[in-house]
Amino acid sequence: MLLAIDIGNTNITLGAYDENVLNFTARLSTDTKKTADQYAVEIKDILELHGQNYSRIEDCIIASVVPSVKEAVSHAVSLLCDIVPLNLGPGVKTGLNIKIDNPAQLGADLVAGAVGAINEYTLPCVIIDMGTASTIFVIDKNGQFIGGAIAAGIHLTLEALCSKTSQLPSVSISAPKSVIGTNTADCMRSGLIYGTASMLDGMIDRIKDELGEYPTVVATGGLSKEVITYCRNDIIYNENLLLDGLKEIYDRNK
Repeated sequence: MLLAIDIGNTNITLGAYDENVLNFTARLSTDTKKTADQYAVEIKDILELHGQNYSRIEDCIIASVVPSVKEAVSHAVSLLCDIVPLNLGPGVKTGLNIKIDNPAQLGADLVAGAVGAINEYTLPCVIIDMGTASTIFVIDKNGQFIGGAIAAGIHLTLEALCSKTSQLPSVSISAPKSVIGTNTADCMRSGLIYGTASMLDGMIDRIKDELGEYPTVVATGGLSKEVITYCRNDIIYNENLLLDGLKEIYDRNK
């Protein structure tokens, strides 16, 4: 069994593959204060919760945008399974042709998502990953990663609204019945959900104009399923895009 782990700023997503079958996915909170021992216990408990014994893990691949947590989780897997995980980074074969100014700046999560999209969808392709930040990146028709855009994620936007104003409350992140809110909470929800959906539509339209053709658009992560419901462009939801990309990268290297 292959354990694929995507470490984001807010959550850690785990997936276990038997051959090409994804047995289950699970999430942990990203916590820079946790030790390798603590992460080992949590990973063991999650595997057992899903009816899997940690002794079945034969190998592991990790993508991380939080270096300190990557070290702790990697050590945790080594403690638990007596293996050395493959950490996505320099020297790892991805097959991805990166055409940005400084390829070394490209996050491991974006690499995994791009590889997953190239492997599964018709190109060109726009990849939307809605986590702590909302990232929108483009793979051209030749399979080249050519760049994109980064915006604040919904949780960050809500946090900023609540912490930087005197009277705006914290609200649940859900779509109100109408774009035109009639109370403070619904006005905030409208901006968060419909505003983000409008931003995505606008960015997709502008990317389409620059490419000169209509791309496949794929969304993953966080609240993307909730938001893309209100987008006017056709967007495919793929919850496990990054994990599938990690599985493909692992296969390339092993």
